[in-house]
Amino acid sequence: MNMIKGLILGSAAGFIAVSGAQAADLPVKAKAVEYVKICSLYGAGFYYIPGSDTCIKIGGYVRVDTTFNGGIFDEPAWKANLGQQNRVRDYYAARSRLALSVDTRTATAYGVVRSFAQANFNLNSSTGEGYGTPGAVAGSGLAAGSQSLGVDLVFIQFAGFTFGKSASAFATPWQGYPGNNSSHLIGGHDDVTGTNNIQYTAQFGNGVSGTIGLDDPYYGRTSLLNLGATNPSVAVAAGSQAYSGAHAPDIVGNIRVDQAWGLFQISGALHEVTPSYNLLTAGAVNNLSEISGHPDSKWGGSVMAALQLKNLPTGPGDDIKVDATYAKGNTRNVIFNSTSFAMFGDTGRADSYQSIGFGQTADGVYLPGGDIKLVEAYGIRGAFNHNWDPYWSSSLFGSYSAVRYGGSNGDLTTAKGQWCSNYNAGKVLSADYSCNPDFNVSQLGVVTRWTPVANLTFSAEVMWFHLDQKFSGAATMTPVAPKPATRYEYKDQDAVSLNVRVQRNF
Repeated sequence: MNMIKGLILGSAAGFIAVSGAQAADLPVKAKAVEYVKICSLYGAGFYYIPGSDTCIKIGGYVRVDTTFNGGIFDEPAWKANLGQQNRVRDYYAARSRLALSVDTRTATAYGVVRSFAQANFNLNSSTGEGYGTPGAVAGSGLAAGSQSLGVDLVFIQFAGFTFGKSASAFATPWQGYPGNNSSHLIGGHDDVTGTNNIQYTAQFGNGVSGTIGLDDPYYGRTSLLNLGATNPSVAVAAGSQAYSGAHAPDIVGNIRVDQAWGLFQISGALHEVTPSYNLLTAGAVNNLSEISGHPDSKWGGSVMAALQLKNLPTGPGDDIKVDATYAKGNTRNVIFNSTSFAMFGDTGRADSYQSIGFGQTADGVYLPGGDIKLVEAYGIRGAFNHNWDPYWSSSLFGSYSAVRYGGSNGDLTTAKGQWCSNYNAGKVLSADYSCNPDFNVSQLGVVTRWTPVANLTFSAEVMWFHLDQKFSGAATMTPVAPKPATRYEYKDQDAVSLNVRVQRNF
C-alpha cells in the first residue's frame, strides 16, 4: 500500500511540476487583437490601415460590353475597316474589363495627403477591325482576342498640389460622359484616363475654386501637316505628320463654381505647335532635314464653358450637362481622340464605284519655307439625364463639332489653299470637283439603364453619327485595300451603332 501511495503522490508531483513549467512559458497577459477600424472621415468604404493613421479604400468594377457595327465602347464606324464597311471588319466588338483602384488619405498639418491609382485589366474578344488586330494568327483570318493592362490615374495630392497622371485642369468633372456610355462622344475635351501633369488648386470658399496646371503636350496634339512636295497626299488625307519633340508643356487652368443648383466652369489652355523640319520624306527625317531649316513655332489654345443644372422639375436626380469649346491650333480639345474620319457608302453617280466622306483632323499646316497656319475647331455636346424610378434611368445625349482650315482653296497663302494643292496633286478630278477640307461631325444617342440591385447596372445605347464633308464631285484615288483604285464620289456619310453593357461596381 505504501508503495502504491508513493507512486500516486510522485506522479501528481511530476504532473504539477510539468504544468507549472508550461504555465511559466505563457505570457502574463495576451496581446489584444488589432481589428480593422472604419474610417468615416472621407466617406463610405474607407478603413484605417492597421498600425497607422492612414485610411484606405479599395474599389473598382467589372464591365462586359459589346458594340454592334462599331468599335470597343461604342466607337462609331468612322475609319479603317469599319469606315470602309468591308468584309474584313468585325460586325461586333466586345471587351471584358476588371478595374481596380486604391485610394489612400492621411490627415496632416498641411491638409489631407492623398494618393490614388487605378489599373484596368482588359480582354478584347474583338476590336471591330477584324483579323488585323493584336492576337490574330498572321494570315489565318482568326483573332482569338488580345489582353492588355492600362494604367488610368496615378497621382499624389498634397497642400493643394497634384502630381502625376490625373485629369487636366481644362476638363469638366464629367469629362466626355455627360450622360453616355460611349467613350467616343467628341465635341469637347476628354482625358478621363488622365495625362501627366502638375497642378495647383485654390479654394476660395462658397464653392468657388481655381486650378492652374502644366500638362504633357503630347496629349494635346492631333497633327501638324507638312504639305511639301516630298509629303504627297494619300487617298483620304494630305501631307505628313511633322510635329517636333516636346518644347513646352501645355498651360491650362479653370475657374469653377459648385453650388446646390449645379456647376459652372470656364477653362483655358495654351498649346505650342512646334514643327520639326522643312524637308521631310513622307513625314520621316532624312540627311538633308537638319540643314533645310524649319518654320517658327506658334502658340495655339482653346477655351471652354461648361454648365450643369440640377434640381430639375422633371424629377429627383435629373440634370443637364453641357460644354462648348473653341480651339485654334489645339484641335484635340474639340476632337479628343485625334481621329481623322474616312467613311465609304453607296453612290448614285454612274462614273463612280462608291462614295467617300472624310475629314482630316489637324492643329496646323505649313509649306517648306513658310509659316504655320493654325486650324480652327469648335464643338458643343451635352445630355439630359432622367430617372424614371429608383431602378430605371435614361439619357439623351448629342454633340456637334466643326473643323475649319481657313482661306480659299485657290490661295496658296492660306491653310485651305495649301492643303488642297497637296491633296489634288496626282488625282484625276471630275468636271464638277471642288476641294474643301472643312468638315462637321454630329452625334445623337439615347441610353437606358436598369439597376435591379445596388451597384449592378444593365444598359443599352443606340448612337447615330453623321459626317458632313465639304467636297463635291468625284476623283480617282487609291484607298487602303481591299478598296480598289478607281473613281469615288464625295458624299456625306452616316453610321448607327448599338452598345449593350453590364457593370458591377464594388
